[in-house]
Amino acid sequence: MFTTSSDHLDDLSAYVTASPSSYHAADVAATRLEAAGFERVAETQPFPKGPGRRFLVRHGAVVAWVQPDDVTPRAGFRVVGTHTDSPAFKVKPGALLTSAGWSQVGVEIYGGMLLNSWLDRELGIAGRIVTRDGAQHLVRTGAIARIPQLAIHLDRQVNEGLKLDRQTSMQPVLAMAPRGGLLPYLCELAGISVDDVALHDLFTFDVAAPARFGLHDEFFASGRLDNLSSTHAALSAIEDFEGAGDVAVFAAFDHEEVGSATSSGAAGPLLEDVVYRIASTLGLDMDGTRAMLARSSCVSADTGHVVHPNYPNHHDPVVAPLPNRGPLIKLNANQRYATDAVGGAIWLKACNDAGVPTQVFVSNNAMPCGSTIGPITATRLGITTVDVGIGLLSMHSAREMCGVEDPLLLARALRAYWAG
Repeated sequence: MFTTSSDHLDDLSAYVTASPSSYHAADVAATRLEAAGFERVAETQPFPKGPGRRFLVRHGAVVAWVQPDDVTPRAGFRVVGTHTDSPAFKVKPGALLTSAGWSQVGVEIYGGMLLNSWLDRELGIAGRIVTRDGAQHLVRTGAIARIPQLAIHLDRQVNEGLKLDRQTSMQPVLAMAPRGGLLPYLCELAGISVDDVALHDLFTFDVAAPARFGLHDEFFASGRLDNLSSTHAALSAIEDFEGAGDVAVFAAFDHEEVGSATSSGAAGPLLEDVVYRIASTLGLDMDGTRAMLARSSCVSADTGHVVHPNYPNHHDPVVAPLPNRGPLIKLNANQRYATDAVGGAIWLKACNDAGVPTQVFVSNNAMPCGSTIGPITATRLGITTVDVGIGLLSMHSAREMCGVEDPLLLARALRAYWAG
């Protein structure tokens, strides 16, 4: 794990840049885990027994775990859960759209994005193409698309309130018509024949590189900080972690932004499958596995909100988290976050052990908050769960921002949580 925020931020930048889709994020994580000595496990085969550092990939999700030498049936699981997906436009199947001599790619909206933030940005397209033999081919382009805004000369009232139609206003320009199709271009990049394509899962991404900024370089801007900042923090914390009593688990799920109800999402059986199969390698029956889960906990690591200086009244008037003052512990009376006092104590201990400052986040009562994988994991497994994460401005924008210190502080606290 990195020792300086600058080195950690450089590595986070590289991870975000290499991960324009959830499938790339899982693939890059897998490559890094293998390089760190983790053994790749196939879900179709029996799980190996005994101590070890292992991982598996399911679509756009990855789960890694460290089973230490001294683990006993009296141990528990210490889970860190994140997600790999971010709001974007998903490419629809079929031919390109044409309008007034332009070629446009048909897209639908994935997740709760800030639509206006995607205007007038150069966009790439990335994801996976699945061929008829079932093989998955990752692909990414450079800057090939853009959603141009209507000039003020043609919409004189635009600054009185921008209104965007989710269908007609948000289709990216790709080329002048007719100039060939998108799919043949992507297949050429992937080295496959367009005739062999079954379907694809392709998404837009902002091609602008992550960057530090601010009078004292104290801020960091990037796409997909929600939630690759947490995924990268957990990944960097577990890469050289050797274990300490309990089984450390890192679960980076897909599809959180659309509800998690998929085979690779937190509402699906992925994490439950893994922990039950690990318990079986320890010789535990159902009763023993349930007892092990009762000794377990989960840190749901997802981004939260720092106070917006232009809209302070949208935040709680007393609880006011700021960048570079440590990760947030997120609370909500209606359990949109899973944190309670017991889970909170676990997180505060980890932060104290790591020497990491932490802040509290609660919503303004008039501004309902979002949710995370935390309540879902607590519901599926019945384990104590706490919701945490670094604070952002511009969450769900095409380009979000955070403090330069917070990503490393989160990684240190997650490492301390695993160490117990």
